[in-house]
Amino acid sequence: MKLSKGVWALVMALAFQPEVALSQQQRAGATEATKAANAAVLNLLPFNDRQAFEDARRGLIAPLPQEMVNTAEGKPVWNPKKFSFLDEAPAPDTVNPSLWRQSQLVQIGGLFEVTDGIYQVRNLDLANMTIIEGETGITIVDPLISAETAKAALDLYTANRGQKPIVAVIYTHSHVDHFGGVRGVVDQADVDSGKVRVYAPIGFMDHAISENVLAGNAMARRATYQFGNLLPADPQGQVSAGLGTTTSSGTVTLIAPTDTISQTGQTEIIDGLTYEFMLANGSEAPSEFIFYMPQKKVLNAAEIAAHMLHNTYTLRGARIRDPLAWSKYLNEAVARWGGDMELLYGQHQWPVWGKERAVAHLKLQRDMYRFINDETLRLANKGYNKEEIAEMVKLPEAIEQNFSARGYYGSYSHNIKGTYAFYLGWFDGNPATLNPLPRREAAKRYVEMFGGADALLAKAREYYEAGDYRWVAEVADHVVYADPGNQAAKNLVADAFEQLGYQAEAGTWRNFYLAGAQELRNGVMALPAPQTLTSDALKATSLELFFDFLGVRLDRAKVEGKSLTLNFNFPDVGETFALELSNSVLNNTRNVQLPNADATITLDRKTLDAITLKQKTMAEAIGAGEIKIVGDGTKLGELFGDLDAFDFWFNIVTPNDAAMK
Repeated sequence: MKLSKGVWALVMALAFQPEVALSQQQRAGATEATKAANAAVLNLLPFNDRQAFEDARRGLIAPLPQEMVNTAEGKPVWNPKKFSFLDEAPAPDTVNPSLWRQSQLVQIGGLFEVTDGIYQVRNLDLANMTIIEGETGITIVDPLISAETAKAALDLYTANRGQKPIVAVIYTHSHVDHFGGVRGVVDQADVDSGKVRVYAPIGFMDHAISENVLAGNAMARRATYQFGNLLPADPQGQVSAGLGTTTSSGTVTLIAPTDTISQTGQTEIIDGLTYEFMLANGSEAPSEFIFYMPQKKVLNAAEIAAHMLHNTYTLRGARIRDPLAWSKYLNEAVARWGGDMELLYGQHQWPVWGKERAVAHLKLQRDMYRFINDETLRLANKGYNKEEIAEMVKLPEAIEQNFSARGYYGSYSHNIKGTYAFYLGWFDGNPATLNPLPRREAAKRYVEMFGGADALLAKAREYYEAGDYRWVAEVADHVVYADPGNQAAKNLVADAFEQLGYQAEAGTWRNFYLAGAQELRNGVMALPAPQTLTSDALKATSLELFFDFLGVRLDRAKVEGKSLTLNFNFPDVGETFALELSNSVLNNTRNVQLPNADATITLDRKTLDAITLKQKTMAEAIGAGEIKIVGDGTKLGELFGDLDAFDFWFNIVTPNDAAMK
């Protein structure tokens, strides 16, 4: 048995940063239209406000070491010099000045004192690692993506604050940049012995794994676009993700929590300090909490309040988040602690000092998510569709003029469209959009109606010269889909994508546009797929989810007309499952054994894991007596022979093979 690359694929894609040599001559500079668009941004926003730069540097104890962080085998994990070109230089023509400013801010790294006894290491990964000093040792909050960067962060703290025992780890939420490096700072043995406690919100383990499984391969591939993993870091390429600079590429790990925060208002004493928790599940993550420390009058907002607009819909693909619930969590935080708190910080970017400023920041964040929710619904109730609403919405001046509410990671455009879909789904009510032709078939007809590819491209080039890059990308894309071998069409779309990327304020939009341009020009690179499965991830994958994913992988053409039933027993974990293949679907039922099953398979969960990790083959396990089969054993092989495999490097900006038939 083996799982495909869907399991844990997104986790590993976030940590995938291959060194890619890109042909530089294929990249163009900014056009006059792009220069004008970016220059206009300088007049729109208050760039003379330097408070954020003061805050981002406040409390610096030590800068980041400048040596590359590597794995034990010497593989690069984090390059602290990668974005040094940002520094204090003015924005070049090829970068939106607002995004350039944000990228400069998130580039500021090192060990910082947040307040007495609370420290952060910033820009050693996408997120921050927080270290809280207690009575006997330290508590680590969110140990980054990779074990190597987490260890480097701890080493930087220790070099400046001395060696202290780790007594607890806190995962604020279920995204990999907040737990993946845990084994770089603590050992499983210390957790098992009770020496180190691990705290997480309710549902953490389920969501840390399940969000990345069933659609994991697709999400992971798209994540390489979102984070610009294949782009060079320079003013014509990757400048940041907006949320942070980029993702590390080391060893992703996971240790299960020992303590669960199951309700708002739950209070824990951790190493002599009081933590008041508030659940925020279903906001930025499906499992998330924030916490307040009354002795220090400090609120950790995790990732529900940052210096930017976050994603209520994420471009890599995930379940749409609820902006109304998000705003209500922020409102509740103000109501609970706004009268007492003196400092606000999160697990990305920099803190906000002072009660008045901290509360104002929480309210700003609250109001921008509430605005997205309410204005989208107001206009939807007037009959407008998601594309129209995204163009119509005008931000209140107080939100528009505040850099901490700008769309550096999420954007108002794609969050509004996501909110529309959250409430009303993909269909806008117009029957013309109810059952449109598949993209490739429609493309062929568009090209024909234009009088052929040459005529369409000639007209599209006129729009390009006029600076109408959105329309060029839309219309010339029809030629790409009608004839994927037409390099002139691909080059024109790439040129349009490039200018759109240079103008984009969101780091995610920039990365998507520039990644798309790169692949249109060069094709999908022949790179190894990222390692997509780890022992920690597999251990945390429930058997039900394991079997659900087998159902996703079922090749419907191969199983047409087939039926089979299999019982599975796992004595070491006390679980049983019945699998039934019928009508080209695979159902699984927990705690059931079918009386007339084709076969009953008994094996330990640890044996299943070993086979999945390719530490042994199924035949070897059967030969060693680790798998016992009663009944027709060929049915087991038949089922696994009917599973599909997923190619990680599928096409995004050109048709996939199936679409070309």
